[in-house]
Amino acid sequence: MPRVSQDHLDARRRQILDGARSCFARHGYEGATVRRLEEATGLSRGAIFHHFRDKESLFLALAEEDALRMAEVVAEQGLVQVMRDLLSTPQDIGGEHPVHSLATRLEVTRRLRTDPDFRARWAERSQQLTEATKARLQRQRDAGNLRDDVDVTVLTAFLELVLEGLVSHLAMGLPADDLGPVLDVVEETVRRHRNQG
Repeated sequence: MPRVSQDHLDARRRQILDGARSCFARHGYEGATVRRLEEATGLSRGAIFHHFRDKESLFLALAEEDALRMAEVVAEQGLVQVMRDLLSTPQDIGGEHPVHSLATRLEVTRRLRTDPDFRARWAERSQQLTEATKARLQRQRDAGNLRDDVDVTVLTAFLELVLEGLVSHLAMGLPADDLGPVLDVVEETVRRHRNQG
């Protein structure tokens, strides 16, 4: 029997993740039944669960990907850029082209409120984004670009609260066209203001 190459396994895993992301975005965690996951991925349940232990592990893998991607953007450009990216993407969650990362984030938030086991599993993963934000803010402070009268931990919590508020705003389908200037204010709030003389 021929051995399956690692490239083939990686491609199959990617196929499952991409299909599952679409399925979770369209139907939510509870509505993403095994049958719907099979349809979305084009694979059998055996193939899906060969790569992932169960539906929760599959969902966590998607959420981890999003958290890692966000942490990378934060490290390079800051958490406000993550928020700007959310605004620059069409917010068609229920239509033909759902915003998958936003939908995943909304589902994570819902499950954090209602599922203690998920909350425990997610806690260590969510720390990545917090640590990336703190590190970015500390680098900005060291460069003299960040206000120095507020602790970096407080500024991190502030930016994370703004992000959660933005996600909730978008989830409710409220207008987002005019939020760019709001994010300008958020960014300005954490910057160091030099005295001009």
